[in-house]
Amino acid sequence: MNNSKINRIESARLIGQRPRKAGCNSRLGEHGIQVSPTIVRVTTDDGATGFGWSRITKDQAETLVGFQLDEVFNLESGVAEEFRVLEYPIWDVAGKLAQKPVYALIGGQPDADGVFRARCYDTSLYIDDLHVEDDDAAAAFIASEALEGVGRGHTAFKIKVGRGAMHMPLEQGTRRDILVILAVREAVGPDATILLDANNGYNLNLTKQVLGETANASIYWMEEAFHEDARFYANLKEWLDSEGLETRIADGEGGASPHLLDWAQQGLIDIVQYDIFHPGFTRWLELGIQLDEWNVGTAPHHYGGLYGNYASSHLSAGMQGFEFVEWDEASTPGLDASGYSITNGYVNVPKLSGFGLKLEEDIYAQAVEENGFVVRKA
Repeated sequence: MNNSKINRIESARLIGQRPRKAGCNSRLGEHGIQVSPTIVRVTTDDGATGFGWSRITKDQAETLVGFQLDEVFNLESGVAEEFRVLEYPIWDVAGKLAQKPVYALIGGQPDADGVFRARCYDTSLYIDDLHVEDDDAAAAFIASEALEGVGRGHTAFKIKVGRGAMHMPLEQGTRRDILVILAVREAVGPDATILLDANNGYNLNLTKQVLGETANASIYWMEEAFHEDARFYANLKEWLDSEGLETRIADGEGGASPHLLDWAQQGLIDIVQYDIFHPGFTRWLELGIQLDEWNVGTAPHHYGGLYGNYASSHLSAGMQGFEFVEWDEASTPGLDASGYSITNGYVNVPKLSGFGLKLEEDIYAQAVEENGFVVRKA
């Protein structure tokens, strides 16, 4: 990249919020309205800067100041392994030094109108209906939330299911899941994409029941139906084929099985969903080459991280089998993402250098003082 040195690292947690409170998934309580990404900025001795999500500690930062950028990053292999705790700020500064968006650094090209786009889905349809006693009314309530997503430009919608795993009696919760899916399909229309996510709240038979009773809703993928199990997935694959259903199997979020990639290569998993932050951007680029070779889709998870909205949009340029950006709608004072927009189910990515974001300096400086740290080269 160049031989300038990192001489300053700043960290701050910014506080923002979603348009509405996010409810439960099958195994956790309310996710709330707040988002709080930790944004880290690096500055070099010649004044170049880059910033992005990071969980770097002050002690770790003290070991990384003083390194030259060309020791940390090169375009062929990305961020060196020992520096990946800082990889989003490093990718950002690399783009700014090259005066290119990150998507362009990894081979992405804009459409004919000059805009680079990535397909996305609305991830906001949580289990928000537990306060509603009537199942039909609850389904209508979630369908109304889906229509909010339509108003924000979405054409793909992920529905959290698994109400019977913990929050409701099994039979009633499963029945309500089915009613919600059908109501959302009716609300968003036949051309929209519907995804399901059970957060491991189903078993094999419940998965078949729900997919069978919602066959007319044309579910695109079933995510985390149950804890990863090769026998269950092989059985589910056979059943989907026998039923003539084209629903894909997606998995890999959270504490994924160490065998997940083997199962993907074997055709048991159709779409891999490791987190955008762990293993991270550089590792995802490496992984994408493998997944493309196996004809396996890519759809990084990131819910709750906010910054993943933007990082995933750029990552989409790095692999042919990229499926969707998980879009967690929120706004955060201090982080200017106004260059991004959503139309017709796609994220329009700004042509700005780096990740196309800007820091609001006064707000960021205050956050650094209140909850962050600064490390300078001695």
